[in-house]
Amino acid sequence: MAAKGTQSTSGMEDSELIARAKTDKDAFGQLYERYAAKIYNYIYYRTGNVADAEDLTARVFIRAMQHIGKYDDRGVPFSAWLYRIAHNLVANWHRDRSRRRIMSLDDVSQWRVNEDGPEKLAQLLEDREALLAMIRRLPTDRQELLILKFVERLSNKEIGDIMGRSEGAIKSLYHRTLLSLRDEIQSKQTPARAEKRGFFRRARRD
Repeated sequence: MAAKGTQSTSGMEDSELIARAKTDKDAFGQLYERYAAKIYNYIYYRTGNVADAEDLTARVFIRAMQHIGKYDDRGVPFSAWLYRIAHNLVANWHRDRSRRRIMSLDDVSQWRVNEDGPEKLAQLLEDREALLAMIRRLPTDRQELLILKFVERLSNKEIGDIMGRSEGAIKSLYHRTLLSLRDEIQSKQTPARAEKRGFFRRARRD
């Protein structure tokens, strides 16, 4: 599906490529090359199926190519526009199948704590299997938030653009989700085990 970009467009900024892509398929091919892997990874984490992830990724870029002429940069990155298309297609995919994304332990094992990751997430990751079981019970929007935050490494603002919510709403949902997971893990720890492993000694400050 990927279009081969020409040498003249390979070093262009997104804004230049987008302008050219409205009439030039080679320029759109360069945009595809830049973002296809990220969009595929995001969809795969939401679906857990290679075939569906490949199909939905192709549909994202077909839809993007069809609507690139109407794309208007209003301070939102082009990648966020693609993620938004993917978000809508995956939501329809889940709705059609009436099922929830099932993460694997390998998914959670790839999570990394960055400067936005509070101490409670590091504590949660000490018991990945328990964390995974609880994540699987979360509503799909909370699962998506965690994927975008810790797999795709996006900011709250970027996640808000994708999920159609304000940056403040995403920050609130993020912290509520982590607190809920932390409290559920804590409730399942015996006093001796919790003391031995040093779980959740920090008082809530969020």
